[in-house]
Amino acid sequence: MKAVCLLSGGMDSSTLAYKARAMGYDIIALHLRYGQPTEEKEYECARRIAATLDAEEFLTVSLDYLRQIGGSSLTDDTLTIGDHAEEDEGIPNTYVPFRNANLIAIATSLAEARGAEAIFIGVQSSDYAGYPDCRPAFIEAFQRVIDTGTADGTHIRLMTPFVQMSKTEILKEGFALGVPYEDTWSCYRSGAPACGTCDSCHYRLAAFREAGREDPIPYEVRE
Repeated sequence: MKAVCLLSGGMDSSTLAYKARAMGYDIIALHLRYGQPTEEKEYECARRIAATLDAEEFLTVSLDYLRQIGGSSLTDDTLTIGDHAEEDEGIPNTYVPFRNANLIAIATSLAEARGAEAIFIGVQSSDYAGYPDCRPAFIEAFQRVIDTGTADGTHIRLMTPFVQMSKTEILKEGFALGVPYEDTWSCYRSGAPACGTCDSCHYRLAAFREAGREDPIPYEVRE
């Protein structure tokens, strides 16, 4: 079996790729760059993870047009990536408009071209609370798009095994699978050290703390 794994180089997607391999899939790693502040660090980490998985292919695709479109603090330099704030409500400004639809569409093209049976994407419950393109309803709708828009006889399953899991639960599964978290990166702001205060750093550090482990990557601040 073959699976296209959307591999950002982050904690969730790296754990997901290890999960896919444990399920018996040969890995085709797909890494997307869209001008985010830490894209070089994410690329470096994604390559390392793909290598440790003996991925049969590592494909990098540029989505620079998302930077031209803007609308997110990850793609628009006029917007500021803020510190995590518990009282914040609504969609965070790190949301890249409709990004996951773009990612899954490219993954579907790759999966169909390579004869892969599955696409793995690491959406999970804390993400879809703030990002509309991480909601289970979105994933279900895109599965129908894949079924309708691919050739007759093509069967590609959109796999989201972490969708109902917390980051702490994902992390614990990753420990059992032997994920090298020192080779992953989550910070929205910095390629080294991680800032420790953005939303992504906050949730990552909280997950390690709740799991009773020390996060192996360097931080400027550890909350």
